[in-house]
Amino acid sequence: MFAKDIGIDLGTANILIHVKGKGIVLNEPSVVALDRKTRRVLAVGEDAYKMVGRTPGNIEVVRPLKEGVIADFDVTEMMLKYFINKLNVKGYFSKPRILICCPTNITSVEQKAIREAAEKSGGKKIYLEEEPKVAAIGAGMDIFQPSGNMIIDIGGGTTDIAVLSMGDIVTSESIKVAGDVFNNDILQYIKRHYKLLIGERTSENIKITIGTAFSDGRNEEMEIRGRDMITGLPRTITIRSPEIEECMRESIALILQAARNVLEQTPPELSADIIDRGVILTGGGALMHGIDSLLAEALKVPVLIADEPMNCVVIGTGILLNNIGKVST
Repeated sequence: MFAKDIGIDLGTANILIHVKGKGIVLNEPSVVALDRKTRRVLAVGEDAYKMVGRTPGNIEVVRPLKEGVIADFDVTEMMLKYFINKLNVKGYFSKPRILICCPTNITSVEQKAIREAAEKSGGKKIYLEEEPKVAAIGAGMDIFQPSGNMIIDIGGGTTDIAVLSMGDIVTSESIKVAGDVFNNDILQYIKRHYKLLIGERTSENIKITIGTAFSDGRNEEMEIRGRDMITGLPRTITIRSPEIEECMRESIALILQAARNVLEQTPPELSADIIDRGVILTGGGALMHGIDSLLAEALKVPVLIADEPMNCVVIGTGILLNNIGKVST
């Protein structure tokens, strides 16, 4: 009868939705397939992701979010509308209240775009909250005490690093280096060294299967197929983990530097707490082999991976939905 409050982790790679009283009800790729001529939506989420790199000329597969913010407003609105209608959370007499997470340090224009897209997709009142804060709550950190908690959230489009105390962010940094950049590093490396063209899905599969962030972390190999740039014919090659570590090294170094910057700006009392409690890693990037060991070595503090790193943000929205009146609008 009445609309249900919903929490949305509007990620560059995946969109996750939490419905109050039901838990996490949706986890699908942030991808939309459109007809190029009519701009009609042909598929959304998982169905659209299957089409990436495999469509004829009249179908366009779009990722409407780039680097944590809306790159294509209309397509984002279509995607949100599709998922909200699919979940049937609207009431007969009311619209749902929506809590959406956004990266730290985004501009007021980017915030307005997220808010408007959510309103047009059927939300009554829109609440925005910063991603690392919500991820920390979802990871089970008690950020409302006067003590320091540090979180590193490595997503698809951005890496958000923050130190939290008394329920708010003390110091933070958001950089546009995350999972998508790692995928592109792999794609470009194979193009350069092997003269082989591969797709976005293949590079992501390489990262997950044999990728590592630590130079001595893993030594596995994998066969991949692509198109030879010289002959134009299909070709199979074998690549190894050390190669993947090497091609992602520069991008990972930027994340290490951003984490050091945040620690350098942190008040000494809170720094002492972080040594005791350690740093919590969340987001899909936390699952990369060896990233925790590399960060621990670089920052000289313990680094722990959250229990469900990919779901921390959306779990946090679920907790905040119970106290929605206290969330900043």
